[in-house]
Amino acid sequence: MTRYTVLPIDAAALEELRVADDAGRLCVPYPATRDDAGSPLRCCLRPIAPGERIALVSYAPLRRWATTSGADPGAYDEQGPVFIHADGCDGFAPGEAYPFARPDALRTVRRYDARGHIVGGRLLEIPADATAGFDSAFDDAFSDPDVMLVHVRALEYGCFQFEVRRPRERQ
Repeated sequence: MTRYTVLPIDAAALEELRVADDAGRLCVPYPATRDDAGSPLRCCLRPIAPGERIALVSYAPLRRWATTSGADPGAYDEQGPVFIHADGCDGFAPGEAYPFARPDALRTVRRYDARGHIVGGRLLEIPADATAGFDSAFDDAFSDPDVMLVHVRALEYGCFQFEVRRPRERQ
C-alpha cells in the first residue's frame, strides 16, 4: 500500500483541457494507435489501449496548482504534452501501487515550495520494490518543511506523470 496520495489531473481541469489546452490550442481527439499504446493517460493514470479516444494536450500542472493556492511560480511555470481521454473516463482509483512504476524506469522527483519555486529534486531509478522506492523518495522530499508538492516526471521526455502534495497532517 502506498503511503502518499497520488493526484492525477483533476476533473475540472480535464473538462477545460477537453476544450482548449493550457497553451490555448483546441483539443483534437483521435483514436489511439498501436504507437500510442502503453503511453500514460494523466486522467486515470493508466496506459493507453489501442482504439481509445484520446487527445494530446499541453498541460501546466504547476500553474493550475498556483491558481488554487495563491502561489506565483514565475519562471518556474512550465507546460508540456500529456495524453488524456477525450470523452472522459472513470478517473483514477488509488490502489496498492504507484502508477507507471516500471522497475528500472527513470523518474525525476521535483520539489516545489509554497511560492511554486523549485527547491530541489532527485533522480529515481525505480527499484524492484517500486512502492518502497517512491515512498522513500517522497519521505525525503517532504522531510524539508518548505516542500509543499512534488511532481514526478519521466526522465526520457520530461513528461509530467503525477503529483503528490504534502500530507495534511504535516502542513
